[in-house]
Amino acid sequence: MSVVPADALRGAAPAAEERHATGRPAELGPRARLWPSLVAVYRAQLSRARVARIPLLFVATFQSIGIMILMRGVVDGGGEAQAVVAGSAVLVVAFVALNLLAQYFGQLRASGGLDHYATLPVPPAAVVLGAAGAYASFTAPGTVVTAVFGCLLFGLPMTHLWVLLAVIPLAGAALAGLGAALGLLAPRPEFATLLGQLGMSAALLLGVLPPERMPQLVRLARDLLPSTYGVEAFARTFGERPDWGFVLGDLAVCAAVGVISLAVATWAYRRAAVR
Repeated sequence: MSVVPADALRGAAPAAEERHATGRPAELGPRARLWPSLVAVYRAQLSRARVARIPLLFVATFQSIGIMILMRGVVDGGGEAQAVVAGSAVLVVAFVALNLLAQYFGQLRASGGLDHYATLPVPPAAVVLGAAGAYASFTAPGTVVTAVFGCLLFGLPMTHLWVLLAVIPLAGAALAGLGAALGLLAPRPEFATLLGQLGMSAALLLGVLPPERMPQLVRLARDLLPSTYGVEAFARTFGERPDWGFVLGDLAVCAAVGVISLAVATWAYRRAAVR
């Protein structure tokens, strides 16, 4: 036999009276707002993945640097060198934001981890954006190191490397949204891993290789890849007189694709969380 304190009964009386008076259950507290929830999820994901920071940076960065060293024997300079350096720098973003995030959400869905987030009073968009932002944050140091090494390797100017401050978050948002959507929509975690690997391979082949040497059909496929516009925006800044109108246009496309891909990832999260 359990004993309930009299204070608890007296505290519950007002709620019961309110329910009888209005004819409906008493309202709960206000829902959590998007921005505070996003910051909380971002910090939690960042601290959770902090242990894997060094291996992630090492693999993503040295993979791109190795590709540039291999391409140095084929490409001498000019526009082709600009495409190689820009594509290799954005490839660091693709490795983490697309490939690893697809694997993370695929495993989270398979292990029932989405049930934990579903019980939290946070909007679905905060979960997707927080995880995507945490993973994309790891790409910034590796992207900068890759870009500086590539400029030194191919003799390109480093005057406008500051444009990476826009390329990294915009390309990261587009690729992170795509990676999260792939991981949440994949029926099994193995398929999420496969799709993430295929997406990163597409970013490698279509982003690093100079577009002038690609067939027309492959160029059309390249235009459909979100990271392409980040690569183009960065590559245009290596010229003596960059056309900033085209640079801003490429960044705007990146931003638009990022909004769409993150919206699709949020929808995929809601769909997966209710199952």
